[in-house]
Amino acid sequence: MNVDRLAAILKQAAQEEIMPRFRRLDEGTIQTKSGAFDLVTEADVGAERVITAAINAHRPDVLVIGEEAVAANPKLLDTNLEDRIVIYVDPVDGTANFAGGLPLFAVMAAVVQNGEPVAGVIYDPLGDDVLMAEKGCGAFQIFPDGRAIRQKFADPVPLGEMGGLASTMFLPMEQRSTVMANLAKVKMLANYRCAGHEYRYAAGGNVHFMMYAKLMPWDHVGGALIMREAGAHVAKFDGTPYHPSDLGGGLLVASDEESWTTLRREVFTV
Repeated sequence: MNVDRLAAILKQAAQEEIMPRFRRLDEGTIQTKSGAFDLVTEADVGAERVITAAINAHRPDVLVIGEEAVAANPKLLDTNLEDRIVIYVDPVDGTANFAGGLPLFAVMAAVVQNGEPVAGVIYDPLGDDVLMAEKGCGAFQIFPDGRAIRQKFADPVPLGEMGGLASTMFLPMEQRSTVMANLAKVKMLANYRCAGHEYRYAAGGNVHFMMYAKLMPWDHVGGALIMREAGAHVAKFDGTPYHPSDLGGGLLVASDEESWTTLRREVFTV
C-alpha cells in the first residue's frame, strides 16, 4: 500500500475521531483494560474504525489488524503473515497520555508484506507531521508544508555519555530492579509512555538507545523499521532480528552494533 496514502488515512482518522475529543472526554468514555496504565477511549475505537474502513476501501486485499480488534479477538495475533499484506494499526498510541490531557500521543501503522516489514508511519496529530520509512529508502519527517527531512539516529558515544529511552514496566520485578540499578551507568533516561513519540524523538538523533520488553506489533514493527532506516542497530535481547510475530524477547536499539553490545552487557542484563 502506498505509504503517502496510508499517512493520509491516519491523518483523517485523527482529525475526525481523536482531536475533537482531546481534553474533551466525557465521563464513561475511558475504560481500563489490563491495568491502570492500559486504557481505551472512544477515540481509540472510533479512529481504528475509520482507519480500517479507509484501508479496506482502498485495498480490500489487505488485512488490517488493530490494537482494539485484538483486544476483542486475541487470536488475530496468530495470523499467518506469509503470502499476504497485513497492516498493523495503533489508533491512539499513548492512550494514557491522551486520556490525561498530555499532548504526547500518536497514530501508528506498519505494513508487513509476506512476513517482512516494508513500511512504517507515525503521525503526530498535534504537530500535524509524519515520520515514515519504506524499506531501503531511508526515514523521513514530513511537515505540513511538504518539507521532508531525512532522519539519522545519534552517533555512538561512550556508555557514560549515553542518553536513552527505556520502558521497564513489563520486565519481571527481579530483572527490573537489576536494570534500574544498571541504568545509573548512563547519563540520561526518559520514558514518554508513547512509543510513537519515542521513535520520533530517536529518529532525529536525540538519544543513543531505546529498550522495550513487551513487543506488540502495532507499537514496534513500524518503529523498528524506521530506526533501521535511520541507521540504528536493532535486535532482540538475544541478538536475533525482530520479527512482526515476536511478542517477547525484548528489543534493544542503539547507535551501532558495538554500542548495542555494550548496553546489553552493562545495562540490560536480562
